Amino acid sequence: MYGITKPISIAGPNKPDLYRNAELEKFLVDLGLNESKDETTKREEVLGRIDQIVKGWVKQLTRQRGYTDQMVEEANAVIFTFGSYRLGVHGPGADIDTLCVGPSYVNREEDFFIILHDILAEMEEVTELQPVPDAHVPVMKFKFQGISIDLLYASISLLVVPEDLDISNGSVLFEVDEQTVRSLNGCRVADQILKLVPNVEHFRTTLRCLKFWAKRRGVYSNVTGFLGGVNWALLVARVCQLYPNAIPSMLVSRFFRVYTQWRWPNPVMLCSIEEDDLGFPVWDPRKNPWDRFHLMPIITPAYPCMNSSYNVSISTLRVMTEQFLSGNRICEEIELNKAQWSALFEPYLFFEAYKNYLQVDIVAVDAADLLAWKGWVESRLRQLTLKIERDTNGMLQCHPYPNEYIDASKQCPHCAFFMGLQRKEGVTGQEGQQFDIRGTVDEFRQEINMYVFWKPGMDIYVSHVRRRQLPGFVFPDGYKRSRPSRHNNQHASKTSEDVARSQSGSAERPGKRKNDCEMEDLKPEKPKKQAFFSPLRQQSVSPSSSASRSVASLASSCECVKLGCSTIGDIGSNCEDVASNSEVRSSSGKLDSEKDGSGRWHAAW
Repeated sequence: MYGITKPISIAGPNKPDLYRNAELEKFLVDLGLNESKDETTKREEVLGRIDQIVKGWVKQLTRQRGYTDQMVEEANAVIFTFGSYRLGVHGPGADIDTLCVGPSYVNREEDFFIILHDILAEMEEVTELQPVPDAHVPVMKFKFQGISIDLLYASISLLVVPEDLDISNGSVLFEVDEQTVRSLNGCRVADQILKLVPNVEHFRTTLRCLKFWAKRRGVYSNVTGFLGGVNWALLVARVCQLYPNAIPSMLVSRFFRVYTQWRWPNPVMLCSIEEDDLGFPVWDPRKNPWDRFHLMPIITPAYPCMNSSYNVSISTLRVMTEQFLSGNRICEEIELNKAQWSALFEPYLFFEAYKNYLQVDIVAVDAADLLAWKGWVESRLRQLTLKIERDTNGMLQCHPYPNEYIDASKQCPHCAFFMGLQRKEGVTGQEGQQFDIRGTVDEFRQEINMYVFWKPGMDIYVSHVRRRQLPGFVFPDGYKRSRPSRHNNQHASKTSEDVARSQSGSAERPGKRKNDCEMEDLKPEKPKKQAFFSPLRQQSVSPSSSASRSVASLASSCECVKLGCSTIGDIGSNCEDVASNSEVRSSSGKLDSEKDGSGRWHAAW
């Protein structure tokens, strides 16, 4: 028996299943999801080169710290892979998740993130080097000969790391901190998954298929609050356990059938949760109150067992549930010969699904700054979703979209993310009800601006846009369709137009001061884009800096701020309560917002 329960069915394929499986595998081959032999060879060469580099790095540190010649000779570091590469489901251009395991005297904070970083920075083969030491799992990101690498580091309690180290053995966790445990567990989880599925090749084909589907439907992103690679792998592995003799075409169909009916927050587990004398916390809602708040628990199979999907929110779970239902309907049609496999992989038409969106523009002076700044902002976007859910009591639903978009017409490096907005379905709004999320956005903005590696020119702008106002750069052809065709698997609430909004601006130049803001009611026939501008820091604007001027161009409307509100179903009504002095710019260039005694903004957005 595989897994913690008996299989749902042990039936194998019949002739129609075999035919559909052949069609599916042909479809996947035609898509080009498999990399070429040349690329496979190049990846192996790159991994070999990285292995040489980290071995030399550890020997160098061993020598510098006065260890004996014999210790220098024996000093070692070992490279492991995990994620899609280890599971055998990576595609062309995919990154390689790698882990470097080193001895106890080589640490992460200085030796890895400073000394090894500097070694890599001097190498011509290395580009786009980006250390992320404060991440939940600290990582160094870079490209080596054009191949993307995510490199983690784990220092284990051994003076000499053996070349044949068994990372699945629990002894590697002895006397290490929780960050090291998280770093090690990527490899340990991947190994366990491959051991716990009935048929590895069927698992791989099914996972490759479902990952592609998730990306096409906009639900592949752990950082945004959806699911990442390990989450999809665990979901697919559980279905493989429940149908041990099924082939990929059957497993894809059963995947949607199972998770359409799954009663969250019941956890998905490949094996029972094990305790250990090492004392690391494991996922257990009976003992850990915080675990009770997890909405879609997907538990890792290696000790210490954790919830790999803690980022999922009410809004993202709703979106994924809708997509599971859509996938299940299409698979039922495929089984009835009423649809082809291509129908399952139709891209999600996000920009036709909602009437209201939040647009988050991210800018910086140069590409290197944008890479770091974008990584920080993207890692915090999930918090904006959670804050909106919190401040509207779940009445305003958010759909964060994981794809990023670039406006090539901008003079400064730029990218943008979008969120769909709608009123919670089945709930009728009270007359004149508004969603005031200005304070929510302001709180989010302030958190973003706490970035410890902030540099002049790094800025963020959050705007509310209607569907007909969407910028052309989000559409493949550079313009939106004149008569958008609504996809039958997407829908937006009729009442989603009553999102009320406002704007707050930032001082574009230090010392510039505006005490009063004019009022303007938004008319439905003349929609205008309104923005929440981030408070610029005084040193970010230099009259001599052309890059700063290009950043400033995004905020040109900030010179004469107009504060308005639009409401769903009653655009322009109830604007009387908007305070005319709702914002004051301080001489430092930061935004001081006028609030009532409760600390809330006066106006609805």
